[in-house]
Amino acid sequence: MDGLLTDAELVGRATAGSDAAFSRLVERHQAAVRAFLRRALGRGWAEADDVAQDAFLAAWRSLRSLRDPSGVRAWLCGIAWRKAQDRIRGARRGAARDNVWLETAAPPAGVSHEDRLSMAAAMAELPPDVRACVALCLADGWSHGEASVALGLPLGTVKSHVARGRARLLAALKGSDDDA
Repeated sequence: MDGLLTDAELVGRATAGSDAAFSRLVERHQAAVRAFLRRALGRGWAEADDVAQDAFLAAWRSLRSLRDPSGVRAWLCGIAWRKAQDRIRGARRGAARDNVWLETAAPPAGVSHEDRLSMAAAMAELPPDVRACVALCLADGWSHGEASVALGLPLGTVKSHVARGRARLLAALKGSDDDA
């Protein structure tokens, strides 16, 4: 029955409080929103799906602000784009904070400024979950078990992330030595 309703009719029902109508709108438009976010973010499915989830929650909360119910797909993509921009800005701010910290932190004895910059660049290139494992286990001295609990990841995953991250960081340092 819902499949025969137009977007405008579903918006009207959802605005009147029908969770089922809003759910049907999400089902109808989620593939387009998620595909748009994957292309716009260029970062993979998991992040696009997280942003899409945020966008649909925001849409549910602000459904009454929708001016043209027949243009719900464009409205949803607009919300998704704003959420994606928020995510991108947040990542940039986080990277900037990390770089400031790395530049101001006292370097270990024998580590050159160039090596620290290479290390910071290599850390920034790591996927977020690998970077978190490396930061906790290698930089902060946590055990794999402690990191597993803190990050909510299986112990084996933490161990493999640390090993992979260490290898990439060492390769970055060797690459900076070759440049010298």
